[in-house]
Amino acid sequence: MADNEFRTIQSLGRRELINELMEHNETQHKETIKGWGDDSAVLENSDHLKLLSSESFMEGVDFDLTYVPLHHLGYKVATAAVSDIYAMNGTPDAVLVNLSVPNKMSVDMLKQIYKGIGAAGKDYDFEIVGGDLSASHQLLGISISCYGNVDKELITYRSGARIGDAICVTGDVGGATAGLRILMREKKFWEEEKQQQSFQPNLDDYEYVVKRQLVPIARKSFIEILRDLDIIPTSMIDLTQGLVNDLQNLAEASGKGVYFYQATLPISLDTRNVADEMKEDVDKYALYGGEDYEMVFTLPEENVEKLSEEFSDFTVIGQVKNQEEGIRMQQAEGGVVSFNDSEG
Repeated sequence: MADNEFRTIQSLGRRELINELMEHNETQHKETIKGWGDDSAVLENSDHLKLLSSESFMEGVDFDLTYVPLHHLGYKVATAAVSDIYAMNGTPDAVLVNLSVPNKMSVDMLKQIYKGIGAAGKDYDFEIVGGDLSASHQLLGISISCYGNVDKELITYRSGARIGDAICVTGDVGGATAGLRILMREKKFWEEEKQQQSFQPNLDDYEYVVKRQLVPIARKSFIEILRDLDIIPTSMIDLTQGLVNDLQNLAEASGKGVYFYQATLPISLDTRNVADEMKEDVDKYALYGGEDYEMVFTLPEENVEKLSEEFSDFTVIGQVKNQEEGIRMQQAEGGVVSFNDSEG
């Protein structure tokens, strides 16, 4: 590092930081088909491919135990790891669970985390096969590695989008961010009440968005529909970092551009109501929020029609373009916004 230069992580952004870190990956095995740079690593294994993904959540950064129940935390981290396997059009098989545990955690509290992971295992059909426990001074850390598989002819990367393909997204976007805004507001109310134990927030009106934040659901049903219809997306990525960022990841991997429409963004009424209540721009929830764990994927037009006949829970939001056109969004009023290749 020349002249003792101190570069902050923020100055690089997530993708460029990973690129630099992986410069030190000096060993490559012939079984590795795809390493870093996609939702899961891909390894050769006779008639099918092995998939590996990992997710880490740190207290104070990724979750707040003030309003996150421990069993929901276990379920959510497992969902995040499994979602990466689904984004490769694969099926999860097993997970390893690593916990960094501070003294404030009891045995029963740890069992609640595993209860959530076990519930996810039942929903997504994976087995907990091991892991590790270590001590932490103050904060809880949880990491889950997921192992899965996919037939060679079904593997879907971020890198296969073709010019003219429709850009689609399952479900709706921005809901997880709306739920987080509600939970953060209720925590503030609790703190203003001097943390009185009797304070009980009423979240009935926000049930949908709060669930989107606390217990998101990975898109197993969508992957199963693709198999039933014999449809293979040309590219796919799970929605974790916000729509703009994940579209950038997909476009960069495919060497293409993206043109999408603000008016087509699938945003639920519950999410819109929260944004109105907070006096915030709901489109920012959708474009930059993340943690929705929906699937963003590309398909030729004929496959869009075939999919829509059997599966209605997706929206066409745009089209794949030439790389030179970059990432652009047509606003509802008709203007066009260009997004720089940044972390948003």
